[in-house]
Amino acid sequence: MGKENLIQIKNLAFVDGQNLYVNTAKKEINPWRVDLARFRIYLEKKYNVDKAYYFLGYIQEANQELYEEIQDAGFVLIFREHNPAMIGKKKGNVDSDIIFHIMKKLYRQENFNKIILVSGDGDYKLLVDFLIEENKFEKILFPDRKYRSSLYKELSNNYFAYLDDQDIQSKIGKK
Repeated sequence: MGKENLIQIKNLAFVDGQNLYVNTAKKEINPWRVDLARFRIYLEKKYNVDKAYYFLGYIQEANQELYEEIQDAGFVLIFREHNPAMIGKKKGNVDSDIIFHIMKKLYRQENFNKIILVSGDGDYKLLVDFLIEENKFEKILFPDRKYRSSLYKELSNNYFAYLDDQDIQSKIGKK
């Protein structure tokens, strides 16, 4: 079979950066650090992720090295818009931004196969259900099995994985 017969699978990943960080590096029990470059490669190899978007709450001058690390690892870095007067007072809630970006891609019928979502936040439940109905959902990757939202308890296990599983953590954790 020639290469022209192969169908190119182009999945998109959306990472809730705050949720990933809080449920890995900031955990009270067994904290661990995600190696972003290894994580990006994992997403590409395991889930055929062509583009991966990493959402953060707001820009802080002190975090410039982190922003460079995210971009150097191959993620498209997206910050939540805030009124300048509110910076520092708001939490970096990116849920609606991620939902909007995904829905915009669907509406515009952009060329991609399925979505991979990285978060344990229940705010994405309606989106996940809709994407499953539309056959546009691959997987939700929960950073921590203990802190995933109970809203996902009915979700079929072929639609999720836990980043804190030992085999996955060994592939994406900092050495």
